[in-house]
Amino acid sequence: MALSERDKKHLWHPLTQHKLHPDSIAITHAKGAVLYTEDKQEYIDGIASWYTSAYGHCNAYIVERVKKQVETLDQVVFAGLTHEPAVRLSEKLIGILPDNQNKLFFSDNGSTSVDVAIKMSLQYHFNQGDKRNVLIAFEEGFHGDTFGAMSVSGLSVYNGPFEEFFLSVKRIPVPNGKNNHEVLHRLQTIIAENNVAAFIYEPLVQGAAAMKMHDASGLELLIKECKKQNVLTIADEVMTGFGKTGKYFASLHLNTYPDIMCLSKALTAGMVPMAITSCTEAVYQAFYSDDIGKGLFHGHTYSANPVACAAAIAGIELLQSEEMQQHIQRVIKSHQKFDKHIKSHPKIAQTRQCGIIYAMDLNLEMERYGNLRDKLLNFFLNNKLFMRPLGNTIYIAAPYVITDEQLQKIYDKIEYLIEKIL
Repeated sequence: MALSERDKKHLWHPLTQHKLHPDSIAITHAKGAVLYTEDKQEYIDGIASWYTSAYGHCNAYIVERVKKQVETLDQVVFAGLTHEPAVRLSEKLIGILPDNQNKLFFSDNGSTSVDVAIKMSLQYHFNQGDKRNVLIAFEEGFHGDTFGAMSVSGLSVYNGPFEEFFLSVKRIPVPNGKNNHEVLHRLQTIIAENNVAAFIYEPLVQGAAAMKMHDASGLELLIKECKKQNVLTIADEVMTGFGKTGKYFASLHLNTYPDIMCLSKALTAGMVPMAITSCTEAVYQAFYSDDIGKGLFHGHTYSANPVACAAAIAGIELLQSEEMQQHIQRVIKSHQKFDKHIKSHPKIAQTRQCGIIYAMDLNLEMERYGNLRDKLLNFFLNNKLFMRPLGNTIYIAAPYVITDEQLQKIYDKIEYLIEKIL
């Protein structure tokens, strides 16, 4: 029996209504920017498998490092123990993070990295005798699917049944360059009227909001105001981190850095799950005490898994390499060239780009997961492209090593879709 048929017996897939979408494509192996199926088909992975495999699938450099690590130390508890891969990763990562980051806390995935950040921010104030219970987040933000992460997320398509159980969150619009001072005033009002612990944001690009991009100078105003008011700032770089915006982290496009950062996805180059929540020394010091109760009592069984750490170290080394930086610049320039060609098309409402992330909104109204969106998805799949449109937004966030020919195929099929299908 085919793998895709065996799948149906026991498996429940994410973001899937199985009665409407019973079939899954069975992938047997992957390399570079290509996914290979059980029926010998090849799909270009235009989204790096949810932004994880930034340096290409099964990258030989990372695979070799992971193999070596597996032979030496596979897993060990990180409470009271440590190991070389974790220590070395901390040294590597601190070297590329914004220079105010100094401590790293390990967890399992993007959502848990956000939950850790939220707990850090609430307890930071609590430990100092200042009980604060309100968080500020952007409208249409998305930070994950665990309860803390859902609380600060603003996309009700994911959160509807659970909202009555959430933490207290106030939302503000994203600054777009025209409304910066209005958004700042809204933030100031919320802080004045509430006991605000932290402001969490996706810097520059809101991934699940269909790659909605906002103004760096406007974001800077908000972060500066939070720092004046002793409101911690949390940059969720789970999607934007590790080169996607053209810098190592989106926060590096600003002059004022966050107090806390959330990292996952490309952290381990798509090899194995892991997440890190980093913070400043000042945040850490609020937990550093003779009082055991002031410690951060949060932990995951696989925290700082040595194999995941080895993958992350290899990924950072690739990111810093001249070759990978050239790939990133090549993809950026390729998107810019395509954008000049396509952006004035009457069926396109808007295009936008930040680093290797490119997005376009079609001049069509459609539901995020409705029939018309499925038509777009199926068009790409039928043309051997793994792309997942978000409503009327088509976006590209491919592995940096995608070839020019593979990129051109994506561009060509997008143009064909606009010209002939829609």
